[in-house]
This record gives sequence, C-alpha cells and structure tokens, in this order.
Amino acid sequence: MIPLRDDNPRRGFPVVTVALIAANVLVFIYEASLGPDGQRQLFTAMALIPRELTQGVDVGAPSLHPVWLTIFTSMFLHGSWAHLLGNMLYLWIFGDNIEGILGRAKYILFYLACGAAAMLTHVLSNPASTVPALGASGAIAGVLGAYAVKFPGAGVYTLIFLFPFARMVVLPAVILLGFWFVFQLMLAAFSLVPGAGGAGIAFFAHVGGFAAGALLITFMARRRWRTAWE
Repeated sequence: MIPLRDDNPRRGFPVVTVALIAANVLVFIYEASLGPDGQRQLFTAMALIPRELTQGVDVGAPSLHPVWLTIFTSMFLHGSWAHLLGNMLYLWIFGDNIEGILGRAKYILFYLACGAAAMLTHVLSNPASTVPALGASGAIAGVLGAYAVKFPGAGVYTLIFLFPFARMVVLPAVILLGFWFVFQLMLAAFSLVPGAGGAGIAFFAHVGGFAAGALLITFMARRRWRTAWE
C-alpha cells in the first residue's frame, strides 16, 4: 500500500516539514557526491552504530564525538534514493497536520524526540550491532503515530496493489497507519528469530518511533483543531 495524499486540510504553510524534506534531500545529494568509499566513511562517522553507543568504542574509522550525537545526525542520512523518497513521501503527507497542531518550535522538538526514541529502541534491540543505522524513518514513524492519534478518521488516498491490478482507495488514517504499525511490529519480532535477519532494516526503530509519537502528542498538543472529517 502506498499513500498518496490525505483529505485533511492543513493550517498554514508547513515550513518545518518542507525544511526537513529539503535538508534530507540536500544531505543525500552530498552523500551521492562522495562516491561509495566516501559514503562508507560518512556512515561510519555520522550514522548510529549501537556498539559504539553501548560500549564507548569506535567501530572501524573514528566516529563523531560525543557519540550520542550520532542519534541525531543519523536521522538525516539515507542509503538510497528509494529510501529517501519513501520517507519523504510519508513526511509530506502526514507531517503538515502535526506541524499545524504543534506549532513550528514544538514540532521540531517532537520530530527529534521521536527520532531519538526510535534510535534508542533500535540500540536496545541489538546493543552489540556494528551495522550503521541511518534514516529518517524512525522520526517519521513518530509523526505517523501522532497522526493516528489526532486524526484517526482522516481519509488517506492509498494505492493498493493486487497483482496484476492496482486500485485507489480512501482509507481512514487509523486503519492505514494501524496496519503499518502492526506490520512493523511483526517484522521486528521476526527479526529476533536466529538466522532470520532483517533485510538491513531497523524495524524496532519504526516501532519505537511510532509509540513515542503516539504518546508525546497527547502531552504536547494542547489545543484542539477540528478538521473536515470531524
């Protein structure tokens, strides 16, 4: 399932959401300019490596110090165009409304807090890992969790593939995002099975980010914004 847009009107122009998208794109363009060797060095230095955080040692080339800063720098790194574009699509669709109810300053704090919670959940799930973890998906998962809580009935135009056909349907946000969360939770649990692997995806980061967003939004969003679906 691929969400394309929602029917939830935004309040004002989403300056922070657009700025986050621009920052992620610019960082990826810089990554691409480095070539494969340069990218590996960048990921080693700026991405989050669980073992470095839990044991305080460098894995391979020297990392950014203090090492806890990689919790935040890793949020702006991506491994491929597909990785980047998928994350930015979700941020564009769901981020504007969360920015609208939080305000710009609180939205920045919310985004970074969700991303940090996501990365720490990943570290707890595999503290000895030496594989760099990177991407905005943990922070964006927090946005999805907040959206599911605040706008459960908002319609999301979603492209569903039923091979060999595809059709557009409008799903309530709570259904689409709830399915996404349960699917991530199942994959996270499966990744714990010895030998199962995880296709290089930090599923626990998605779970932790979503849960953090759903929880934080209840404390951070004090004002109520009535939307068209209500």
